[in-house]
Amino acid sequence: MSALDLIADWPAPNAAGARIAPDGTVETHGDPDRPFALASITKLISAMAALVAHEEGTLDLDEPIVDNGSTTADLLAHAGGIAPDDRSTPAAAHTRRIYSTASYDIIADEISRRSAMPFPKYLLEAVLEPLGMAPRMLEGSAGAGATASINDLVALARAWQQPVLIDQLTLTRAITVHLPELDGVLPGYGRQRPNPWCLGPENRGQKTPHWTSDSNSPLTYGHFGQAGTMLWIDPVAKQTLVALTDRPFGPWSANAWPVLSSAVLAEGSR
Repeated sequence: MSALDLIADWPAPNAAGARIAPDGTVETHGDPDRPFALASITKLISAMAALVAHEEGTLDLDEPIVDNGSTTADLLAHAGGIAPDDRSTPAAAHTRRIYSTASYDIIADEISRRSAMPFPKYLLEAVLEPLGMAPRMLEGSAGAGATASINDLVALARAWQQPVLIDQLTLTRAITVHLPELDGVLPGYGRQRPNPWCLGPENRGQKTPHWTSDSNSPLTYGHFGQAGTMLWIDPVAKQTLVALTDRPFGPWSANAWPVLSSAVLAEGSR
């Protein structure tokens, strides 16, 4: 029995998963080509587009793009003081981690303005086509509107592990915690002190409770979505896990995901 077989017992109408083993081989469960709404895992796609834009000179990570002085890097790491779902600024930049989908829409609009290209088209040309991901357009927010399959996210995860689309220096910066001292609320899990975040991916750190497992290293990074989706990369264990469902995040996933994560890590260490 594979650890991924645990997905078969999840209370979701449809579910699929994949593990990238330490040697780079991929094991899947379910239909790897079935598209699922990603919800906030979309941020990993849009963040990669922002990193490409940075490297090509369209958008500098360290240039303020909001009136309060927030940079693209601040917005990617939810440190810009932007509200969760609108563009108001309930806090000063660099004071607390406010999880903000609206921050990603600000970045997308800025990329669109500077590149003279609609953001979905930029995303297609900068990320989706180069990675061989299905050309599904964003529907709605650049922080929560994408749809993708397991095979798509395996390709995306590889780009977050190694310099496929961006230089190693940019990738290293992107998976390094930005303003590590900031506290904030991790949606679904409450206040975390601190609440470390990278430039797109969440950093696990020492967060408790958390959607990964206690077996995951503190350097684990990734994202989960309210659509019942998750992706993590553990650079210490050299393993990656992706799971997509069509049942919204809730107590079921808060219980099931850490169990699956522990089983995958244990299986990979044998």
